[in-house]
Order: sequence, then C-alpha cells, then structure tokens
Amino acid sequence: MYEFSMANLSQIRIGQGYDIHPFKDGRPMILGGIRFDVPYGLDGHSDADCLTHAICDALLGAAGLPDIGHYFPNTDLSLKDIDSQNLLSEVAITIRGKGWEIINIDTTVIAEKPKIASRISAMKARLASSAGIDSGRIGIKATTNEKLGAIGRGEGVAAMASCMIAKP
Repeated sequence: MYEFSMANLSQIRIGQGYDIHPFKDGRPMILGGIRFDVPYGLDGHSDADCLTHAICDALLGAAGLPDIGHYFPNTDLSLKDIDSQNLLSEVAITIRGKGWEIINIDTTVIAEKPKIASRISAMKARLASSAGIDSGRIGIKATTNEKLGAIGRGEGVAAMASCMIAKP
C-alpha cells in the first residue's frame, strides 16, 4: 500500500460519484461488498452495489477518466451479476496505471432500509481490500431521506462518494 506525505505529492485531485438502484424482491442485497440478510436486493445488471459503483465513479472522475458505464457497460453480458468488488479492483488498477494513488474515499449511503450501521466495519474492510488501501482511509456514513421521495418511500438505495487521489 502507498504511504504518502504532503511533501511528496505533485498533483491532488478530488472526485465525486453517485449511484441509485431500486429494490427487487429475491435478489441478494449487496452494499459495500457485504451481503445483507434481507429478502430483497438491488436491481441492476451487476450485483447492483450502488455504494461501490459510486466509489468507482468518484475515482474515475478524479483521474479525468470516463465513468463506470464506459468501462463496464450494462450491455456486456459477461458482466451480468458480477461482483462489483471486481469492478472496484479494476478501477484502482486503471487509475494506478495512470500514476494516481488513492488518498481517501468518503461515502454516504442514503436509504430507509436496510440499516447498515452494524456492518460498516465489514464494508470498509471489503472496500479497502478491493481498492488496495487501508480501511482507515475509507469513511462510510448512513442517512435516511426522511420519508421524502422514492428513497424515502423505501423504493431503493442511493449512495454518494467523494475521493482524493494524488500523484506522488
């Protein structure tokens, strides 16, 4: 893992990402690479892990690269139901190939359900492993939408991510 000091950084960039998926009965619920034991999951081409997808977009955007859909299109049948941690690993490899290192990732999950607080440590560990950084560089917060809109009505989950990357 990359160790850094501010004195060794030649460029710093910030990226943001957002993703949202509706619920679908009978699908596994995966957030931050962790499976939740509930009878519903998120609908999408991959495992629909909106938290991981938001992180991928934040990292790609910070590096000035196209979004997750460019690299992993939902028209690619080989990606059907893929574990999004594989996508995050590929994104981390891609940005490192351009000379960038991940300084930190900060995220917010917006959902009425499932409750994630008890699983945040496991989510951080899984995401850190996939991104190739220490779990202390990842923040995960959770909030509801206060019963407003589709998220507030319990129709799905959204996630936002910000990151900082740097060139040593």
